Amino acid sequence: MNHLAHVFLAPDSSEARVGSILGDFTRGVDLSALPDQVNQGVRHHRAVDSFTDKHPEVLASKQVFSRQRRRFAGVALDVLYDHFLLKHWDRFSNVERETFIHNVYNELQEKEHLMPEQMARVTRLMVLNDWFGAYQDIENIGYALDRVARRIRFTNDFGGIITEIQEHQQDLEQRFLDFFPELQKFAGGIE
Repeated sequence: MNHLAHVFLAPDSSEARVGSILGDFTRGVDLSALPDQVNQGVRHHRAVDSFTDKHPEVLASKQVFSRQRRRFAGVALDVLYDHFLLKHWDRFSNVERETFIHNVYNELQEKEHLMPEQMARVTRLMVLNDWFGAYQDIENIGYALDRVARRIRFTNDFGGIITEIQEHQQDLEQRFLDFFPELQKFAGGIE
């Protein structure tokens, strides 16, 4: 899962939502020095990722990608799932999408003191450039994935993966719609 899905599924506190993103930035972080709810968010992040990585619909989704891009399919799906979540928001939430996003952006700014510097830099960019709003457009998903491809330190075929996503979009979207309610139920039961 990517950032939006993690904050959406996180326990309902601003600290837990910060922790749900912190799960991607824990290297070198002394988690014991952070509030319990932040740690709860980190644990939640890890449980959600583990559930997602093993789910049959996710595993089947990875198989639609070409052999040269399949090793990056998980990264592509993480970002794509944020797009699908935004597209089908009303199926999964009673809170207005823009209200939720605005509130999360405010929480990230207010709780920046809980973040390691790398995460703080990323969340500042996230808010400044409205990543969650941008993810509503499939073309922006392609741009985001191409930026990820450029950051990979070795030669790769990840760039342009949006063409494969668009080719299989209906299948990928249906698999997401079959998978996400199960993830949402699982996430709601994590202690």
